[in-house]
Amino acid sequence: MTDLAANQKVGAQQPAHGISFNEALVVWMRVAILSFGGPAGQIAVMHRILVEEKNWISEGRFLHALNYCMLLPGPEAQQLATYIGWLLHRTVGGIVAGGLFILPGVFAIMGLSYIYAAYGNVGFVEALFFGLKAAVLAIVIQAVVRVGKRALRNPVMIALAAIAFVAIFFFGAPFPVIILAAAAIGFAGARLGRPEFAAVEHGGKSSAAIDSMLGEAVPDHVRPSTSRTLRVGAVWLALWLVPVFALLIALGADNVFSQIAIFFSKMAMVTFGGAYAVLAYVAQQAAEYYHWVSPREMLDGLGMAETTPGPLIMVVQFVGFMAALREASGLSPMLAGTLGGLLATWVTFTPCFLWIFVGAPYIEALRGNKALAGALSAITAAVVGVILNLSIWFALHTLFRQTFPVNRFGLSFDAPVLSSIDPPALVLSIAAATAIFRFNVGMLVVLAASCIAGVLLHLAGVI
Repeated sequence: MTDLAANQKVGAQQPAHGISFNEALVVWMRVAILSFGGPAGQIAVMHRILVEEKNWISEGRFLHALNYCMLLPGPEAQQLATYIGWLLHRTVGGIVAGGLFILPGVFAIMGLSYIYAAYGNVGFVEALFFGLKAAVLAIVIQAVVRVGKRALRNPVMIALAAIAFVAIFFFGAPFPVIILAAAAIGFAGARLGRPEFAAVEHGGKSSAAIDSMLGEAVPDHVRPSTSRTLRVGAVWLALWLVPVFALLIALGADNVFSQIAIFFSKMAMVTFGGAYAVLAYVAQQAAEYYHWVSPREMLDGLGMAETTPGPLIMVVQFVGFMAALREASGLSPMLAGTLGGLLATWVTFTPCFLWIFVGAPYIEALRGNKALAGALSAITAAVVGVILNLSIWFALHTLFRQTFPVNRFGLSFDAPVLSSIDPPALVLSIAAATAIFRFNVGMLVVLAASCIAGVLLHLAGVI
């Protein structure tokens, strides 16, 4: 792989921009430990540390990298860390930054999965996750509001969000089709010079750009190169797909490990628009098609991901764990679950490095491209509709004990059985939403309080 020789010298030789690899390693560990709060919080942490505090990267370059990462399938915050690490210290820097970003979550989710599998049916544990789900619902609604305020700044963007919501919620339109259509509309609108499709700002003060130690010129090691692209692409495609094909050949397509490898590899290619949009796709497929987890278990898994560092999409590790646990295929259930969870994580995140290391040099060369910014703006608007769909899906399965499918006149959605409403869940959800929206209480405090409330309700015999 290109840059390997240079990468081996990174730790011993200080690069031209003056940031040593060891110094960057400490900072990336700090970013990983503080990566709570979903993509918005994680991006804010990186912006504060890398742009404002360390002055390592300019505001303009940070936003340009973020724009590209939001166009990619997968978790944009982890990919942004990989991108900046690669800008600073080549391939090794990107691997370290992106790998450290997910490592705490891997250990945390695996530990919680063990506990859930062993004690999930115990009343105390169920009460804990009952409280978690109420808080998660409020957090997802907050995501709709936050993204909506930034993205829906004119009637065109509002219309795109509304159409995306109707298409995915009422008609079951494929998520990739929605995102690709929005990108095409945004690209065309920007090319026509329509102001509605101007770039969306992502935090910070874009009018007060910070001078970057990298400078405004494209560094030599990130200049586009066809030969480098082919070599890097071949290596990362092999790391991603060789294990998938090996499982298919050894175990067959019907084996749960093969299904995990195929499904999450497919997800890595088609899920655009950030963590909440990815979760909508995973929830619908894992719970309703494969039946690896129930909708309520999916919410429990999201609660785990919300309360641990790392991307929210780390919930895929929980899904893979539960799927393999229930179809152990001769292995001990816990060992099968461990392997299933790690497999889901591998095929989900390996492509993230591929997208960055192959595409980022060309994106650096496209800084300031208005058509690319227009596509991003339209995608962000459509994602608001998708997140709204996710919030309603969560609400249905949190606030109601039963739902029923509606399939007529071209419609395809779940509707609640009104008589099955869960009053304690409703009260907890309202309380969590009030704490977040009215009193600006921090996410971790709301999650902890909701868990405690769930346990107290269980002890009181209410749930």
